[in-house]
Amino acid sequence: MKRSEINALIRENEAFIASHGFNLPPFAHFTPEEWKEKDASYNEIRTHMLGWDVTDYGLGDFEKIGLFLFTIRNGSLKEEGCGKTYAEKLLISNEDQLAPMHFHFHKMEDIINRGGGNLVIKLYESEEDGSLSDKDVVVSTDGRVRTLPAGTELVLTPGESITLTPGLYHAFWAQKGTGKVLIGEVSMVNDDMTDNRFYEPIGRFPTVEEDEPAYRLLCTEYPDAPTGE
Repeated sequence: MKRSEINALIRENEAFIASHGFNLPPFAHFTPEEWKEKDASYNEIRTHMLGWDVTDYGLGDFEKIGLFLFTIRNGSLKEEGCGKTYAEKLLISNEDQLAPMHFHFHKMEDIINRGGGNLVIKLYESEEDGSLSDKDVVVSTDGRVRTLPAGTELVLTPGESITLTPGLYHAFWAQKGTGKVLIGEVSMVNDDMTDNRFYEPIGRFPTVEEDEPAYRLLCTEYPDAPTGE
């Protein structure tokens, strides 16, 4: 992805998030220059990959297959006594923009339609070999346990949510004609390096083409804390 595209998306979605009355934490607004001066007291943000996250899954067509994210809080699967055993994100999905089929090995998560359009989630159980199962899917939606046929495309209107358990394949997008969706994610610790199983092998983070200076740094781009003299 071009840096200019990423910059434009962050600016656009800052405004979209604000339009829903959601206030981001202070570090959302740090400039790249400010990050160079942030000391080791900010290392939780660095090491747990909090902040801006824009992905085209390495496929180069963000409008068709992509997702916009902001990680607000997160722990770590790798650190003993890491403190937080949970994570929280905002996600933004455009109309017919696919977040591709995947599951998590460890993470259980609630996906919540926080506002905007309708969110469509396609669901399959997984087999031991990683294939899509033809078995029924059992899920909880806002406290109601439901049994759905494999491949069901469940529509969540604003305010509705679904609980996704480990091993449950899911893909999602904003329903055409309803507008982009502000999505909340409340989950166990998130680890994008080890915990994702995509049905079709793809990347998780984009390759960035630097055609202009960064407006905000992505969660993978923070500089190390400055060292003392």
